Amino acid sequence: MLDYEVLRFIWWILIAVLLIGFAITDGFDMGVLNLLPVIGKSNTERRVMINSIAPHWDGNQVWLLTGGGAIFAAWPTVYATSFSSFFLAMILVLAALFFRPVGFEYRAKIDSPKWRNAWDWALFVGGFVPSLIFGVAFGNLLQGLPFEFNQFHQVQYTGTFLGLLNPFALLCGVVSLFMLTTQGATWLQMKTTADLRNRARGIAQLGAAVTLVAFIVAGVFLYFKDGYVVTSALDHNAQSLLMKKTVALESGAWFKNYQEMPVLWIVPGVAVLGALLTILASKANRSGIAFFGSSLMQIGVILTAAVSMFPFIMPSISHPEMSLTVWDATASENTLTIMFYAACFFVPIVLLYTLWSYFKMFGRLDAKFIEDNNHTAY
Repeated sequence: MLDYEVLRFIWWILIAVLLIGFAITDGFDMGVLNLLPVIGKSNTERRVMINSIAPHWDGNQVWLLTGGGAIFAAWPTVYATSFSSFFLAMILVLAALFFRPVGFEYRAKIDSPKWRNAWDWALFVGGFVPSLIFGVAFGNLLQGLPFEFNQFHQVQYTGTFLGLLNPFALLCGVVSLFMLTTQGATWLQMKTTADLRNRARGIAQLGAAVTLVAFIVAGVFLYFKDGYVVTSALDHNAQSLLMKKTVALESGAWFKNYQEMPVLWIVPGVAVLGALLTILASKANRSGIAFFGSSLMQIGVILTAAVSMFPFIMPSISHPEMSLTVWDATASENTLTIMFYAACFFVPIVLLYTLWSYFKMFGRLDAKFIEDNNHTAY
C-alpha cells in the first residue's frame, strides 16, 4: 500500500508525463499549423501539411484532455485556482482550438482561393495562440500569481490579463512557440518530400536555435529573480490544508533543487542536447533523428521548469503562504490511490493505440497522393 507522500509524488510525475505526452504529440500538430502559411507555398503543399497531421490530431488531443482531467482530480485546488488566474487566457486557447476541427472540415468545401486562405489563417491561429499562451502561463507560474484565499477558502485572483503579458512570461512564450514549431518542422521532415521537406529542414534548424537561446536567456533571467522556498516543516502525509506553512522569497531560489542535487543538471542538459541534435540531424537530412532530438528538447524544457519549481505548483506572489504545493493541494489519499491504479491500466492503452496509429499511417505524403485522393483527403 502506497502512503500519501509517495502517492503525491507519483501524481506530480504522472501529470508531468501527461503534459510531455501532449507537448510531443499535439505539439507537432500545433507546429505544423504554425508553419501552414509560412512554408506552404501552394494549395497542394498546404493540403500535404494538413493531411500529415489529419489522422492523428484528435487522438493527440487526448493527452490534453487527460492532463486537464488528472489535474482536476489529483489537484482540485490547483484546477480551481488556475481557472481563476488564467480564465481569459484559457478562453482564448479554447477559442483558438475550435478552429482546428472546423478548419479541417470546411477548408475544402468551397473551391475558392479566398475561402481556403481564410481557413488557412484560422488554422494558423489554432496553432499559434495555444503555442504562445502555454509558455506565457508557465512564465507566470515561475514568477508567482496574485491570488489569495478568503475565510471560506474561496480563491480570489487580484491580477489582470494584461499583467500576465510581462517580459519574462513573453520570453517563456517565445520558448514554447519556437519549441512547438520546431516539433512541427521535424514532423514535416519525416512526412513530406521535395521543396516542402527542405523548407521544413531549414525551419527546424532555426527554430531549435531560437529555442535554445531563449531557454538559456530565460534561465539566466530566472537566476536573478526571486523564487519561493518553504521555510517551515511540512508533513508530507498530512491532510491537504492551505496556509499551514511559511514561504519566503529568495533570489535564485528556483535553482535550489539543482544545488542540493547536482545530478538534476542532467534535466536542462537534455534540453540543450535535444536542441543541438535537432540542428545537426536536420542539417544532415536525418529526419527521424531530428524528430527525436526535438522531442528530447521538449522533455528537457518541461522537466526543467517542473524540477525548478518543486514542490510548488502555483506560487502566490501576493500571499506566499497561500502558495499551492505538492504536499498541501492534492485530493484525498483514497482519490489518489484509485486514480493511480486507473492510470496504470489506461495510460498504457493510450500509448499503445497512439503508437499503433502512427505505425498504420507511416510514410511520406506528396502532391501525387493529394491528386490520387483528391476527393477523400482534406
